[in-house]
Amino acid sequence: MYSNGKNLAHSGQGRFVGNLIATIVFLAIFCGAIYSLSFWTLENAWIPGISCFVLFVLAFAIPQHIMGISDRDPAEAASKK
Repeated sequence: MYSNGKNLAHSGQGRFVGNLIATIVFLAIFCGAIYSLSFWTLENAWIPGISCFVLFVLAFAIPQHIMGISDRDPAEAASKK
């Protein structure tokens, strides 16, 4: 597909550094979630468990909902089926 003489098929080029930085940040958050489980004991289970859950949700929800999937309008997507 062309627009104004430019090939739009390569519209994602040039975003490697931003994608790499985002991947590193969210991988670090995920590793922090796993590391928080190292503080888990039978006497102290709530704080590591809750922190692991919160970090895990952040590591997966932010990339899925803010950076990717949430830009789709459900009504518009349903009308195109």
